[in-house]
Formats: sequence, structure tokens, C-alpha cells
Amino acid sequence: MTKYLVTGAAGFIGYHLCEQLLGRGDEVVGIDNLNGYYSVQLKRDRLAQLVGRAGFAFHQLDVADDKAVQDLAAHERFQVVLHMAAQAGVRYSLQNPQAYVQSNLVGLLSILEACRHNNVGHLVYASSSSVYGANTKMPFSVHDNVDHPVSLYAASKKANELMAHSYSHLYGLPTTGLRFFTVYGPWGRPDMALFLFTKAILEGQPIDVYNHGKMQRDFTYIDDIVEGVIRTADNIAQPNADWSSDAPDPGTSRVPYRLYNIGNNQPVELMRLIEVLEAELGREAEKNLMPLQAGDVPATYANVDALMSDVGFRPATSIEEGVSKFVRWYREYHGV
Repeated sequence: MTKYLVTGAAGFIGYHLCEQLLGRGDEVVGIDNLNGYYSVQLKRDRLAQLVGRAGFAFHQLDVADDKAVQDLAAHERFQVVLHMAAQAGVRYSLQNPQAYVQSNLVGLLSILEACRHNNVGHLVYASSSSVYGANTKMPFSVHDNVDHPVSLYAASKKANELMAHSYSHLYGLPTTGLRFFTVYGPWGRPDMALFLFTKAILEGQPIDVYNHGKMQRDFTYIDDIVEGVIRTADNIAQPNADWSSDAPDPGTSRVPYRLYNIGNNQPVELMRLIEVLEAELGREAEKNLMPLQAGDVPATYANVDALMSDVGFRPATSIEEGVSKFVRWYREYHGV
């Protein structure tokens, strides 16, 4: 049995991670600040599935509250930290950039310090496919440079990777960053396209389709994400003995530091996602075609070779299967 800290435990990915870890008999301490970026009730409803279960404890606190995080870490003595808490959303970063600095930068620093001072064996943290920014070479690879972010959200996630590397170098802290590609599924975030589309179609409202539908996303089902996170957590980051500063590999290092993409490795056209959703709902969507939004990119596509070779896993849930499961949950949760 391993003792985990899961930050963002009331969030989409954090909640599912807690479920999976508890199901295999691990001990989980979850923290979340329950902020109002999206429905607090949805977050509370996720938590309600966890609270009271053997091996689970919850603390409402903000990862940017350094003293609270340090006190908790000193008391609980976690062996592994899964840091999923963050201010999410590319478009929201145009409206409230300060939230990204506080949550994503100050928050990660608190976690890094807690790991450093309490002998945590492995820190796994959420990065994002957004770090690929202006990159156009497909599929996106962790071995490519990502020095040209196109949103503050992306810049904050790139900064997280740099911060983690510095702690791996200075203190020998094993860190693994996971670049998630458009996660969807039951209990998902209401600001994501699939949730927004489903709600609008069922209510007879038009849906906003950006870049006139000429978008591709590597939609990744939540169960695949969770499997990938736990496998990488169990596979503690190791130094790359072949790493050389003459030809530096951005995805590894001479210190215990790793980066992985977790994507479906099968990008889906946005219009195809809408077709699948329309079929599941039995209704046609009224489409409001919009230009590409500032900070967005037209396509994402993950190279997951490193994930496959190191932990033996490749996400594989089809968009048809994943959307069907999401719609089933959505109807049940909302009583539609």
C-alpha cells in the first residue's frame, strides 16, 4: 500500500485518480480549494463519491497556500504526489492571467518544496499539450523543443516543467510531467467542448464551432489518462545515462526527470466529434461557425512512443466508445 497526495482531488482528473487508487487499496489524501472557475456543486458531487471510503481523507486548501501545504506534508508523509491541481483553460487565461500565476506557478512551488523537505519518492504533475504552442511538426513529440507558447496557460505549463527540472537537478527529486491531450469522459469539466455541445444540443441551443470546424484534437478518454498517470507514477523517473548537452533531449535529462505525452494518438476532426455526439443524442446540432480563438491551435496530435516504451501503455479508447459513455453519464447526472 502506497500513500498518495492527490491535488485537485475534486477536479475531473484528480477525482478519477482517487477512485482508481482507492480501488487498488492505496491510501489517498486529497486536497482541493473548490474554487468557482466552474460548478462547485459538480466538484462537491465528485467528492461525495470519495468521502467516507476507507483510505481516503480530504482537506480543503489551496496549493498556493505554502504554509498549509508544508504542514500537511510534514504531518502526512506522502510517498508519492500526483499534482493535478491547476487553473485550467486556454481562453480564460486571456481574461484572468493572474489566476494562472497564482495557481500554476506559486502552487507548484509549494508542492515542490513539500516534496523536497519530506522525502517524497516521486512527483508526477499535470502539464498540457498546450505547451507545443506554435509547433507544427506532427505528431507532437516530447523530444521536440517547446519554446513558443501561444497562451499564458501554455507558458505556465512550460514553466512547470522547467521548475520541476530544477528540483530534480538540485535535490535529486524524481519528477515526471504529463502532457495531457484534450481529456473527456464522465464527470468531465463543463467548460470543455463535449460538455458544452451536449448541454446545448439537448437544450435546443446552437453550438459554437471554432475555426469553422477545421480543428483536430487528440481526444483522450479519462480512463486512459488515469491508467497512464498511475503507470508513470509507479515507474519512478530515472536519469538518462545517454543524455548529452551537445544534443539535449527535452524529454529526458541526466537527472531523474521525464516528460510524457498522454494522448489517443488518433486525432479526430471536430466535425466528426459532433457527428458522433449527434448520433448518441439522436438530435442534430445547430452550428454557429466561428473563427479560431486567440491562444487556440488548429490541431493537436500526440506521439506516445515514449509512454509506450517506458511504461508499456498506449491510450486506445475510440471516440465512439468514449462519447457514448460520457452521454450516458450526462443523462444520468442531469436527469435528462
